[in-house]
Amino acid sequence: MEMRTVLKSDALTVSEHNHGAARVLLWSGVLAALVGLTWAAIAAGGNPDPLTAEGSTAVLDIGVLVFREGLECILVLAAITASRASSGQPYRRPIAAGAVLGFVATLITWRIAVGIVDALTENIPALHVQAATGLLAVIVLVIVMNWFFHKLYWTGWISLHTRKKRELLQSAADPAASRIGIILGLGFLGFTSFYREGFEVVLFLQNYRLELGGTPVLYGVLVGSAFSAVVAVLTFVANRRLPYRKMLVFTGVLLGVVLLVMVGEQAQEMQLAHWLPTTQLPSLAGIIPDWMGLWFAVFPTVETLAAQGIALLLVLGSYLFVRVRVSRASRPATQGSPA
Repeated sequence: MEMRTVLKSDALTVSEHNHGAARVLLWSGVLAALVGLTWAAIAAGGNPDPLTAEGSTAVLDIGVLVFREGLECILVLAAITASRASSGQPYRRPIAAGAVLGFVATLITWRIAVGIVDALTENIPALHVQAATGLLAVIVLVIVMNWFFHKLYWTGWISLHTRKKRELLQSAADPAASRIGIILGLGFLGFTSFYREGFEVVLFLQNYRLELGGTPVLYGVLVGSAFSAVVAVLTFVANRRLPYRKMLVFTGVLLGVVLLVMVGEQAQEMQLAHWLPTTQLPSLAGIIPDWMGLWFAVFPTVETLAAQGIALLLVLGSYLFVRVRVSRASRPATQGSPA
């Protein structure tokens, strides 16, 4: 309910800044497209070939996920830093400091995860480690895309943070309250808001690092971070009310495409590691070109296509189930209300 109220409030105020925000997002998208095309042209000597575009696709996939996680982090931070009272303004600094510590902790977690994965590759065949990390990445992405998780996330995680912030600010009025304890509590809210998203990104990126190396991962993180930084500046510096709901839906659709690509790649890796059988579909082999496998991980095998179908059903099924439950829950109140 609290997150819904925040989004409704944003929807009411977005008309004041809609043109400016839309213009910024439009030009940001155009700039990103130009940078991507220029980079592809330079990397391919002016003649980009979709058959060698695996690294480019990974950069886009990683950028989408990092931007989505960054957007969710910004929404949580915006909820816990929102305060109309001037007395609440000084306490934004501990929250910001906590978010910075969350960023540092994410980098440390990345280093630890890289060390663990590299150590595993010394004793276990690299293909098996890659298949295992890919499976972990798919699980993380399925959870991120699951509507049950998001309903719990928005109603539980954000409300918990805003309630804790409210309690800390109320206790600040008590002369006996410890100022250091209040500052540490606010800093912890900022830390958890950032680190939760950063931890998910770290788990997600291990498979890409094993498969393609660190350079495409770095490019993808930079792309997603750049877009997240634009939204953060508009939210916290320019005090813009952006259409967060539309942005969540848009990035959700993009993540759905990323999920299907990752599931197809993971199923193929499990086939190469002999964790799954390989059942060719000769009737589709002549229809699905080779570049579809590199760009979208669509392969003419029963296992890869079935895995992608199951992933799609999980995401759409959870969405439809939540929609049905919400409509049924609201129906008695609607029917009982006076005409």
